[in-house]
This record gives sequence, structure tokens and C-alpha cells, in this order.
Amino acid sequence: MSKSDPDGLETAAETDIVSAKRVLSIEAKALVGLADSLGESFCQALDILAGVSGRVIVTGMGKSGHIGHKIVSTLSSTGTPAFFVHPAEASHGDLGMITPDDAVLAFSNSGETSELADIVAYAKRFEIPLIGVTGGKDSTLAKAADVALILPESEEACPMGLAPTTSTTVMLALGDAMSVALLERKGFSPDEFHVLHPGGKLGRRLIKVSDIMHSGEKMPLTDQDTLMADALIEMSAKSFGCVGIIGTDGALLGVITDGDLRRHMNPELVGKKVSEVMTRDVQSINPEMLASVALGIMNVRAITNIFVTKDDRPVGILHIHDCLRAGVA
Repeated sequence: MSKSDPDGLETAAETDIVSAKRVLSIEAKALVGLADSLGESFCQALDILAGVSGRVIVTGMGKSGHIGHKIVSTLSSTGTPAFFVHPAEASHGDLGMITPDDAVLAFSNSGETSELADIVAYAKRFEIPLIGVTGGKDSTLAKAADVALILPESEEACPMGLAPTTSTTVMLALGDAMSVALLERKGFSPDEFHVLHPGGKLGRRLIKVSDIMHSGEKMPLTDQDTLMADALIEMSAKSFGCVGIIGTDGALLGVITDGDLRRHMNPELVGKKVSEVMTRDVQSINPEMLASVALGIMNVRAITNIFVTKDDRPVGILHIHDCLRAGVA
């Protein structure tokens, strides 16, 4: 018992740290062993998973099943559609969820999990590719699988050697390795990743144009009889790189952009009326439109801003930076 802690709390804490470090050390050693064991069978498994036109069906019982759920999530979020089928439920009708276009990825440390029997038999009967992940190289699962990924021998971190600890850590890491390798094979892009990870951004996805547009005096507007000299002042003052042209009834007739200026650049430009320079029949959007849709329009048309109209009259202007600042993408 520590003199600095007569109740023995410091000694208990030290024991806890020693125990935790031992667990992590055992599992870290197992992961190194897993990395060293990867070879041709790993690549064969990837060939199967990359080639399926359907989904990857992940299955496993108990702790292996919990790991399977996480692997399903990782595969699906990185461009490989997957879902989990519980082996016990599979025997009571859920086998119908598995199609000939799928591949089965089954996890069992022993390779002798009885609940997997029906799903393995179903895969073999209908020639559905079966990948077995197991620590039993001579197990039933390993022998039945089209490709067997054998986990290297390693001790469980549980001092009794009973609770699945190291074995489930290795399974999880192998699932991550497969997911990332498939991601890289497919050239899965950051944009595709973003599409599959919209969580936490629902509010931003539902932002309307009216929520972020510039309105009132902030809009760069002038009437159709204005001279270009005055229109250029309006363009410079409002800093949108454009000016909207309105008719006597207030409707938007056209727009003048920096591109229009370049196309009409000559000594007589400043003396012309805006109606002689403007681009007519311009794209406009509704204030109730989702900002994400408006952003898509601007991207397709390769423009940085767009006028917002209601009953053909300008009520605002939206810049692409407004969308980006609002987190709309």
C-alpha cells in the first residue's frame, strides 16, 4: 500500500493502468500479425467484393455479429453497398434478402458457429460467393468458403482467455482494411464521400434561397435607358460583378456581367445604353427554391451569381459564396 495514499487508491490506479496497457499491447501485437499475414487470399476477397453487382451481405453471431454491423457501416459509407443479415433470422425467412448478385462475408472466430450453417448452405446452393473470416484454418467455414481469410493465432486479452477481445479487434481491423482497399480500387472521391455523409447538415440542406440572398438596396439594378457609364458605377458599388436591367414595369429584362463588358469593350462602350449591351433571357430562380438546387444551377451554368425573381421582378441576388458560407453543398 502506498504511503502517499493510505487507502491504496494509487496502487489500484496503477494496477488498472498496467491491465489496460497489457490489453492494448496484446491487441497491437495481433494487428501487426494480421498485417503480416495478408496475401493472395485477401486480394481474391477484394476481387469478389469489387465485382458484385448487388450488395455485400455481412453476417456473424454474437460479438462477431456486432463487429459485422460496424463493417457494414464502413463498407456502405465508402462506396460498397452492404447490409447485415442475422444468421438466426436468416433461417426464418431472411435468406430471401440475399440474391445471386450478392456476396456473403461471414465472420466466425471458431469457424464452427452453428447458426451460420443455413446461410452458408444457401450461398453454396445458389452459387453466391462466400468469403469466410475465421481463426480456424481447418474449420467448417474455412472449407466451405470460396475464399477464406484466416486470422493469425493470437491470445485473447481477457486474462481467462474467454471473452472475445483480441479476436474481435482483429476482425474489425480486417474489415476496415477491406473497406479502404475497395475505396481506393474504385477511386472513391471526396465528393462521393460527402454525398453519403450528410448527417448533421439537414438544416443546411433545407435552406431556401430567400434565407441567404441579398435583397433591397444591396441588389445591383438599373433601368433599361441607363447609360453604361452609370451602370458601371452601379456594378462597382455593389461588387457582384454584374448588374440587372429592369423594364418600366419592374421586370428583369437582362443582365450585364464582366463577360459582357469584355465582349463589347471599345471606346464607345460608356456612351451606349445598357439595353444595347445586356444579355437577355437570363436564368433566374425563385426565392422558395432550395439553396442547394440554386447552387447546382450555378455550377452547371458556370456562373457565380444569379438573380432571384418573383413574378418576373427581381427580389434578390444570390452569390455562390453565400451558399458556401451557409454550408450548402
